[in-house]
Order: sequence, then C-alpha cells, then structure tokens
Amino acid sequence: MRNPFTVKRRLIIFGTLALILIVCSIFSSYLTPCDPYLQDLSNAKAMPSWAHPFGTDRYGRDMLSRVIIGSRTSIFSTLFLVSIITMIGSILGIIAGWCSGWIDTVLMRISDMFLAFPGLVFALAIAGVLGGGLHNAIFALAAISWPKYARIARSQTLAQKEMLYLRAARLSGSSTAKIIGKHIVPNIMGPILVTSMLDIGTMMMELAGLSFLGLGAKPPMAEWGSMMSDTRSLLTIVPWVTLAPGFAIFVSVMIFNLLGDTIRDYADPKNRRGGV
Repeated sequence: MRNPFTVKRRLIIFGTLALILIVCSIFSSYLTPCDPYLQDLSNAKAMPSWAHPFGTDRYGRDMLSRVIIGSRTSIFSTLFLVSIITMIGSILGIIAGWCSGWIDTVLMRISDMFLAFPGLVFALAIAGVLGGGLHNAIFALAAISWPKYARIARSQTLAQKEMLYLRAARLSGSSTAKIIGKHIVPNIMGPILVTSMLDIGTMMMELAGLSFLGLGAKPPMAEWGSMMSDTRSLLTIVPWVTLAPGFAIFVSVMIFNLLGDTIRDYADPKNRRGGV
C-alpha cells in the first residue's frame, strides 16, 4: 500500500501546478512579452533568442506570446468541455438509474449507440458535418464523451437506491428531488469527479487533434492544436515554431494526468485508511 502522506504531498504539488497553469491562462494577456497577433515579416522565422525565446513564425509573430495567449483557449475550452460532459452524463445517468424501466432502457441503448462508434472518428464526422470551428469541435467531442459518465452515474445511483438510509428517507416523506439532491448526488460524485479529472488530459489532446486537422479553432486564433497545424510545413526548416505549442500541450496534459492519477489514489479507501 502506498504511503498516504506521499499521496497527499503529490496532491498538493500537482494541484498547485494545475492551479498555476489555470491562473496563468486567465491572466495570459498580461503575461505575453509581445503582441501575439502583431506581424513583422522582416523578422519572420527568426531563431530562438533573448527577444523571442521560442522564435517567430512565418509572419514574424512571437511564438512565446502566442503559446501563452493560446493557453486561455486550449485550457478553458477543455475545462468547459469536461464540465459539459460531466454534467450531462451525470444527469442522464441519475435519471436512468433512479427511474429504471423503459427510461433506463432507452437512455442506455442511446449511450450504446454512441459507444459503438470509434470515438475520435465519430467526433471527426460530427465536426466535419457542422463545418469545423472551436464551438463545433467542443460539441462533437461532447456528443461522444457523455455516455461514460452516464454509465458511472447510473451504476452508482442503482447502488445507492438499495441503501437503508434512502428507504428511510422515502418513508419519511422526502420528495424525489430532495432525495436526489441531498442524498444521491453527494454520494455518487466521488467516482464521477475522479473520472472527469482523468479526462482533462484526454479531452485536451482530442480537442487539439481536431484543431490540428482543421476542424477546431481556426487561424489566426491562438490555439495550440491549430498553431501546430498552421506551422507543420515548417517542421523541417524551423522546428521551434511547431515544437513550442506541442511542448505546451505535453506539459499541460502531463500535469492534469498526474493530478487525476493522484486524486484517484487519494480517493482510494486503502490509501485513506489510518488518515491522510
């Protein structure tokens, strides 16, 4: 068994790093050393230097500034996407688990339909039909990602329904809304929140992938996936313009994945036994 104090220390470290990443993205417009959209063709494809640590792109725009300002779009789009699929999937899962019967059957068969398709291929098809764009990419990924949360919420709700305290709550005359809001939701959110934390890195990669394929954010918007797509032809000539946003994606995904793994370990009763 892992040392619970070690897990707690990791939670503090990775939680702090994730918080710093989010705060920096919020204030990204104040942290950029140059105007991320200012073009200077006389300084195009400049090598990394003190003035431009990540070099400049084909239009002479400072890559460090574009990576920093792009964090707002990439990170907050991902957090918004994860929030949406967590909320929608949880609500549908609770409804299916609580109501049972034909409602449960219909909702679960719909989720089976979405799960039957390869996720990213289905997202590509939806985003392509909608015509691309960041909002359509988020919608496409949300459409294929909610069933996982619905299944978790349903299974947890079914387990809670059989608990004695819920039977007592029903006998006491509590309404369905009160039982779900006061008893069901607080007791099933643990596994759902852990899953959503583990999904942040995955959703960031998939959102960047859609943008890279031209079905997400469109230039000149600074978004890490679209920045890599816009500069991929320069990879063999001036690789820093492509590697800079790629490195930002790598660092962000790593931090959120490590945070998700740590939260999962922290929530494990084996690691909490004896106090943390």
